[in-house]
Amino acid sequence: MSEPQPSRSPHGKSGGTRAGAEAHGPKRNLLERVLEFLHPGPDSTSELIETLAEAESRDLIAPESRLMLEGVLRMAELSAGDVMVAAPRMDLLDIDAPYDALLAAVINTGHSRFPVYEDQRDNIIGFLLAKDLLKLQRAPELNLRTLLRPAVFVPESKGLNELLRDFRANRSHLAVVIDEFGNTAGLVTIEDVLEEIVGEIEDEFDDGAGESGIYTLADGSQRVAGDASIEAVNKAFSMRLDEAEFDTIGGFVAHEHGQVPRRGETVLLAGLRFHVMLTRGGAVRWYKVTRQTADDESAA
Repeated sequence: MSEPQPSRSPHGKSGGTRAGAEAHGPKRNLLERVLEFLHPGPDSTSELIETLAEAESRDLIAPESRLMLEGVLRMAELSAGDVMVAAPRMDLLDIDAPYDALLAAVINTGHSRFPVYEDQRDNIIGFLLAKDLLKLQRAPELNLRTLLRPAVFVPESKGLNELLRDFRANRSHLAVVIDEFGNTAGLVTIEDVLEEIVGEIEDEFDDGAGESGIYTLADGSQRVAGDASIEAVNKAFSMRLDEAEFDTIGGFVAHEHGQVPRRGETVLLAGLRFHVMLTRGGAVRWYKVTRQTADDESAA
């Protein structure tokens, strides 16, 4: 005797349940299609950013949150090569340089970490923390090589998302960027990556309490903010730069130079030597300013 086949019966309980599920499925999918037609979701990063802007305008998210979310989205499209400091503008230390020369380089640049090279700039053998130089001062018999931290190398094409994960996993703060031929292309720091998300990060150079934006360094030179007023610069250096045409020294230097100078570049203007210490967002954040010397004038 054959077993009954309730699933074949159009009126059976099992068959009815299956038919009902099949009937309910298309209705649900149709509803989803209608909702998607009425309120379509973003199909690209630019549309998603527009959605975030709309959410901010409706007070669903704070402006700071929107900027950070946009930074995360844009960072996903960037690589180490997009944010690095190019090799010619890297501040490096020579492993064979005397202690006084190393200390002078640290004071002049103001960085806390330095790539160290041997024989030629392209041969980077490690990183040196500026604070470790104090150990050499207390114990001159120490070999500088013993103070070096391992150098980290990454390709230009490495995505910033992955690079940030590596920084966190390795507890490192900077990496040497190499090109497709294995040559040094530049240097990237964890700060460079994070600033793509949160914007400018105040660093050891920044002093929110300063009003003029001009500070005297240990070597007697002046650290001048790019947004320092022409009036403040005139007063500090006894100059007579035109205060009517430009508001800031950064705007004056960029105009006279023909473009915004890059990090590590030096511009000679009005008897002053403007050395770019730090740039952010396409503008100069800090200059190191000294008066021109006879060597500067002959080189010009």
